[in-house]
Parts: sequence; C-alpha cells; structure tokens
Amino acid sequence: MRLEQLKLTNYRNYHKVSLSFPKQLNLFIGNNAQGKTNLLESIAVLALTKSHRTHRDKEFIRHKEVFAKIQGEVANKDAHTSLELVISNKGKKAKRNHLEQPKLSQYLGGLNVVLFSPEDLSLIKGSPKERRQFINREIGQMKPSYVYALSQYQQVLKQRNTYLKQQVLTSEDDVMLDVYDAQLAEYGAQIIAIRKQFINQLEKMAATMHWQISLQKETLTLAYESFDTSILSVESVKEIEQLMIEKLKQNRFRDIKHRSTLIGPHRDDMLVSLNGLNVHQYGSQGQQRLSVLSLKLSEIELMKQETGEYPVLLLDDVMSELDNERQMQLMKVIENKVQTFITTTTLEHLSHNMEVTPAIFDVKDGNVTERK
Repeated sequence: MRLEQLKLTNYRNYHKVSLSFPKQLNLFIGNNAQGKTNLLESIAVLALTKSHRTHRDKEFIRHKEVFAKIQGEVANKDAHTSLELVISNKGKKAKRNHLEQPKLSQYLGGLNVVLFSPEDLSLIKGSPKERRQFINREIGQMKPSYVYALSQYQQVLKQRNTYLKQQVLTSEDDVMLDVYDAQLAEYGAQIIAIRKQFINQLEKMAATMHWQISLQKETLTLAYESFDTSILSVESVKEIEQLMIEKLKQNRFRDIKHRSTLIGPHRDDMLVSLNGLNVHQYGSQGQQRLSVLSLKLSEIELMKQETGEYPVLLLDDVMSELDNERQMQLMKVIENKVQTFITTTTLEHLSHNMEVTPAIFDVKDGNVTERK
C-alpha cells in the first residue's frame, strides 16, 4: 500500500498543499514548529479520521477558516483508491472513490497506517484507556465489523449510564436494564473475542521482534486483562455473551449504587511484560521505548498478514530517540518493504543508516518544497 498524493486545504497551518510521493522513503525536514508533524498527522487523520494529538476536530481547521479538507490517492496491489475527509463545525464527511460514506466503518481501510510518535510511550506508561484506544485503532483498520460493534456498544453504554443516573431505580426497572444488558453483551462479546485474537497474534510477532532488538536479553509478553478472568478462557462469542449477561446481572446492585456501568470491555486493559515483570511498573524508560518499538514493528507484519498489504509507516520525530543500533534495526525492517514518512530536524543521525535514496521535503512556515 502506498500513498501517492496528498492534498491539504485549510489544514492547521497549511492553506493549500499538494504533494506527490514517488519513493518508498519520504523525509519531512525542518526546524520545530514549522508544520512537519502537521503533515504527518494529516496522513494519519486521512486514514483513521482521528488524530493521535487531539480529540477536538476544530483544531484541524486553519485559523479564521470554516473547514479543513484532506485528500489522498492510495495505490495497492489491486486498485487505486481516492480518499477525502472534510472537517467542519458540523462534523466530518468522508468520501471513498468520490462517494460519501454514511458510516466510518465503510470508509476505514482505504489507507492503513502505523504511527510511531513520542506520545506512544503512553502506550506503556499511560492509563488503560490509552491502551484500549491503541487496540481499537489498530483493529479498526483491519476489521470494519469491529468498528461497528464498538460504536454500537458505546451507544448502548451511554444509554444505560444515562438511565442509571436519571432516577432512583427499583426492581420494576429490571426489565429495562435486562434490555440494555442483552445489547451490551451482544456487542461486548464481539469486541472481547476480536481483541483476544488480536493480542494473541500481536504477542507472537512482538515477542520475536523484541527478542531480536533486545539482543536476546528480554522476553516480551502481552496479556488481555478483562473485567472478569473467567471470560479469558471462553472461546465462542455466544459463550462470552452469556457470561457477560450473567456478570452484568450480578453487578447490577453496584451499578445502581454508583449510577454507572462498572464492568465490560470499556474497562479492559492490555498488560505488557518483560521477563515476567510489568513494564509499566518496573521497566526503565529505555525498556518502555523498546517495547513500544517492538509493538509498532509487529503491527506492520500483522496488518500485512490480515489485509495482504503492508501499511504506510509514519515516524514522528522518533529516530533521534533511538541509538544507532536501534535505528539500523528499524531501517532494516522497513526499507524496500514499507512506504515510510519520517519527520526530522536534521539528516545527520539518519544518513548513515539509510541504504535507499529518500525523497526529501523541506518544511518552513507552512510551505513544503521537495528537494530536486
């Protein structure tokens, strides 16, 4: 999979930009606060409809403008795909091959990306919510059905929580809660089953990757931490659904007391360990960074396995964070295989690790110029 063209209109500090990417390796070079990360972010937003930097869509829109537009031309082994995302105060409109998509699940997958940025350390150091967002984002690119199940689950969860908050509940309200529980369990079971499969697959690849880049010193393991351990041993979606209904009913009194749904996949987590120890609690910053790198490199291979195409790799100011040995390992994995976009302030720490000639784009004050 390759991003061949990118056009931006009123996106952050860019008024109008039109770029072509003829090569596998593309470098955005410039001083800080010139717009390099904005370029990289726009590619991620085109793919995911969301940003790793903000949850507020209005931040995408250039100052004093009323909309922002991102357009891209994507080539894969089967066809070309035109993507367009327009962001305004009214929300987002997504088009795939010039046809507006009523559901984001029908838009996703046109461009798959793996993003590695300094903020990704929160994948290890941050809250369970951040790890759930990572899981949701990566699975969503590979399985549109997951996006739909997650959207429906979140909608029912919001309705159930509103119901719990709005009145003092009695036994007569059990019927309504039974309805909500059945819906939560239906979509929640699909989410849990897909997450378990994803983490199992990711672990196999990440363990091998980490063993190599840690120079055979560390064994990485991943574990899905569910709201109830008994769910982890259940395989079929129907069995998970039935078990979830039972757990919701058992927990109902506590939910009523706290006026919130306290169990479900919206509370689940992923545990990352090195040599049996939780990296979040016991790992050094170097071990945490290396663990994230292993996960990101494994995502590339997992997406290839699931979709038949390598994703586009986005590296936002991370090469300078890695020593020469790690840089060489990273470049070895991606060169001649994965189309890659890298932001950097200098070529100095990169040039000795690159075996291919990159396309270089100078970024200054919201202007982008390709070096010839």
